[in-house]
Amino acid sequence: MATLASGALTLADWAKRTDPDGRAPIVAELLSQSNEILEDAIFIEGNLQTGHRVVIRTGLPLVYWRSINQGVPSSKSTTAQVDESVGMLEAYSRVDQDLAELNGNVGAFRLSEDVAFLESMNQTQAGTMIYGNPATDPRQYLGMGPRYGVISGAGNAQNILDAGGTSSNNTSIWLIGWGENQVFCTFPKGSKAGLTHTDNGILTVYDASGNPYQAYQTHYQWKNGLVVKDWRYAVRICNINTANLIAESAAADLIKLMSRALDRIPSFANCRPAFYMNRTVYSMLRIQALNKSQNAIGIEKGLNQFGTPMSWAAFEGVPMRRVDQILNTEARVV
Repeated sequence: MATLASGALTLADWAKRTDPDGRAPIVAELLSQSNEILEDAIFIEGNLQTGHRVVIRTGLPLVYWRSINQGVPSSKSTTAQVDESVGMLEAYSRVDQDLAELNGNVGAFRLSEDVAFLESMNQTQAGTMIYGNPATDPRQYLGMGPRYGVISGAGNAQNILDAGGTSSNNTSIWLIGWGENQVFCTFPKGSKAGLTHTDNGILTVYDASGNPYQAYQTHYQWKNGLVVKDWRYAVRICNINTANLIAESAAADLIKLMSRALDRIPSFANCRPAFYMNRTVYSMLRIQALNKSQNAIGIEKGLNQFGTPMSWAAFEGVPMRRVDQILNTEARVV
């Protein structure tokens, strides 16, 4: 795997950096226990207060064979600027003061409620990273699905592999090479990475009828965006028919498709690659490998981003990650 520059940090790296009061946040650890795509994604502070502007090369300069005593025309490359937006995901947790104080342990009671908010924000963020679409909800940022959602006539069509499913019970496998010049997440300039929380203490809040009562309140916010600086570092294996996959009848050959996906990535030397799939595909992929006596899937060992020893399944050395937010009900990509 590539060693990324110091500017390419995971949520766990950002969490280790203390806040202005000298305290290290723990929210990132809670999140990374339940959603594996957030463990791998790198987070870079945006250069805009609303997101991140990237410069993409769109054309190479012309070069010429030269003859003696003859010059050559000058040329130049062409570039384009792209602004990637950031979405603001927020929630408030309110617990009636008297209810929270019933058992004498306010902190534990509030945490039992707040964990549900954490998980909900975690799932929503992971789902948006895959399917976010400002065309249907302008408050969202653009996820991976709409960027790789058309094969016919698309400029990135070579990185969209069709597994052959024609119905609406399809799913996808994603291969993403995370890197500061490839694919990364961003947050607004001057803000914080990842999920932040503010304990508002006891406030006067109002019920549905407008009547006041006292409650403990916590505010959660996560400002996040996705930047695909180089589209060649993401591959979508789409149109995987899940019914056929489970029945093991006319099923997509996942081993072949993932092998082809690996060859679409220009270089693994400057990115951190990983495959992402839901639990259905993860399970059936291992069964396919066993049925074919394939040794493409192995077990890798090392340290996670918290320094804890762990092992994980890998395909040709590339980690395989489970993402439950990847649906089994995707429409056919054409």
